[in-house]
Amino acid sequence: MPTYLSPGIFIEEIESGSRPIEAVGTSVAGFVGTAPDATARSGEAVAVNNWQEFVKIFANGASTGTPLANAVHGFFLNGGPRCYIVNIAADAPISGGGKGLDLLAAIDEIALIAAPGRIDTVSYEALLNAAEQLGDRVALLDGPPRADDVEQLTRAATVSAEEGAPKPKRGGLRPRDSQRGFGALYFPWIRGQDAISPSTIVDIPPSGHIAGICGRIDVQRGVHKAPANTPIFGAIGLTQAISKAEQEVLNPVGVNCIRAFGREGITVWGARTLAASASNWRYLNVRRLTNMIEESIENSLRWTVFEPNDQFLWKAIRRDIGAFLTLLWRQGALMGATPAQAFFVKCDEETNPQEEIDAGKVTTLIGIAPVKPAEFVIFRIGQTAAGTVVETA
Repeated sequence: MPTYLSPGIFIEEIESGSRPIEAVGTSVAGFVGTAPDATARSGEAVAVNNWQEFVKIFANGASTGTPLANAVHGFFLNGGPRCYIVNIAADAPISGGGKGLDLLAAIDEIALIAAPGRIDTVSYEALLNAAEQLGDRVALLDGPPRADDVEQLTRAATVSAEEGAPKPKRGGLRPRDSQRGFGALYFPWIRGQDAISPSTIVDIPPSGHIAGICGRIDVQRGVHKAPANTPIFGAIGLTQAISKAEQEVLNPVGVNCIRAFGREGITVWGARTLAASASNWRYLNVRRLTNMIEESIENSLRWTVFEPNDQFLWKAIRRDIGAFLTLLWRQGALMGATPAQAFFVKCDEETNPQEEIDAGKVTTLIGIAPVKPAEFVIFRIGQTAAGTVVETA
């Protein structure tokens, strides 16, 4: 405290009120694959902010595209703001040895990862492991371009330990479950113009376009809105038409279908993760919203480390997190008529007994009620003497 020696009026500036928690970005993607110039910037994670920049770095002078190039083009075309590219050889694994996904692991701003066109079991496992271990990003996986029987997509493929090559068990084509929903699978592929040679129509893995849609929805509505029931820009066809009956087989096992409708065009028609159908993490927007909340709190509350572990600190933590979650509730990200119904923050003597304080720990319990997509919209119609009544449920 300052020392005052003469009478008068003195003004002091002090820190008061909550310290705002800033929401982290959720739209930056990381892609691993083979660029049209397979030697360009190899062994690096290169930030790219638009399609022209990608062409200049990775496709200068190329005459045809690759799955990576077409995916990145679809990412920017559908609203993606920024991505990182790791250029690897066509036959190289997407992770291991400090390459591929390993290079993306150190980049905090990445929220979505994909390896466009890599549909082998080893690549699926690498993508899911990367997302699950880091806990701050979601893996977008491409299904096969086609499936003779869509039931193949309800069973996970296995890998031969001897050869290290995918060996589908009973024709299984699906990745394994992701217990906490850190992966999402999309089927089938889309058809569109080659990004480098527009006169050529090619089959394109959807993961890049889906990542771009996530970016577009995040800006238009927020990360809490499921990236579904929205058109895919740049898609002019599908490698396989999916019927309603076929989607009834695929949707419960977490396969997000891409379908063509008469008026809406080619549309993302699924919003699930690879978590079990009964899991709290079965919806992609819930997983992405939770990732954003967790990372935002972690980044903005670093000031609490080494502070005196007392009631003043606990109150400040409750205040800051409460203000942040109240803002999300007002934006429609949390379910409830009041903030008290939408979330709780508990940091007090009960969560921090003396033995925890002596161990240097401060513990905060946070509960949220994320909004979930209206996946099944039901209209119950009945007749009355006066006319027809429509009841929604």
